[in-house]
Amino acid sequence: MSHPTETSDLYSRAGKTAQVLRDAVDTLPQVAMILGSGLGALADELVDPVAIDYAEIPGFPVSQVQGHAGQLVFGRLEDVDVVVMQGRAHYYEGWSMREVTFPVRVFSLLDIDYLLVTNSAGGADPDFVPGDLMIISDHLNFTGASPLRGPNEEDFGPRFPDMTDPYDGELRAMIRSVATSLDVDIKEGVYAGMAGPTYETPAEVAMVRTVGGDAVGMSTVPEVIVANHCGMKVAGISCITNMAAGLSAQKLSHDEVKETADLVRETFTGVIRRFIAALGRSF
Repeated sequence: MSHPTETSDLYSRAGKTAQVLRDAVDTLPQVAMILGSGLGALADELVDPVAIDYAEIPGFPVSQVQGHAGQLVFGRLEDVDVVVMQGRAHYYEGWSMREVTFPVRVFSLLDIDYLLVTNSAGGADPDFVPGDLMIISDHLNFTGASPLRGPNEEDFGPRFPDMTDPYDGELRAMIRSVATSLDVDIKEGVYAGMAGPTYETPAEVAMVRTVGGDAVGMSTVPEVIVANHCGMKVAGISCITNMAAGLSAQKLSHDEVKETADLVRETFTGVIRRFIAALGRSF
């Protein structure tokens, strides 16, 4: 019996791409970061940056979404070697789940143990307001797909990976601590990942709230699934850039997402920088 699959040599392809990146930089990163819509400015703060366009990296999908610069940046942040994805590709753009998550596979083969994912999200919790930051405690996969579908790549991880703690509890506690030290009233909640590209209907947002979701977005879940499959420790932060449909009379737009992300940039980067510094001290 044959099994349909988009690729049968994922480990080999990711290994070749990892070697290309090893050859491009002098020092390998300890932490990888994926920056969402309007949040990519943090990459501009890296010391001794080496930027590589996604189009120049074998196998990397190139996002066409505004607010995503589309480059991989190596450098140092708070004296920690990091690599930053300045923007990501999305399932709704037509990429397969395996293509969307290919960069995470490559990170695991660069021996990176820590992944920080960020995104811009709609607030489904009526107590949230645009501009809030939310530590992601867990997620709901409403995309209808999994990046692990198909033959398992045993070299990456098991057929049935455990997802009991997809967003590492110790890392979540670390983010809460640094937010408190900065006097930032950070939230914590469950992120609902949708397929997109339409924003959710009011009924869909009501459903998300009923089943325990606090924020909705169109990314992050696939990368986190793959990172857990590869044995990486994950932390996630959502920037609540708008209230989800039905919780505000305002029409939703991507421009609003970018505008709110710009307004909270200083707070967001402050929390991330302090978190990376604390993480670096734990190595």
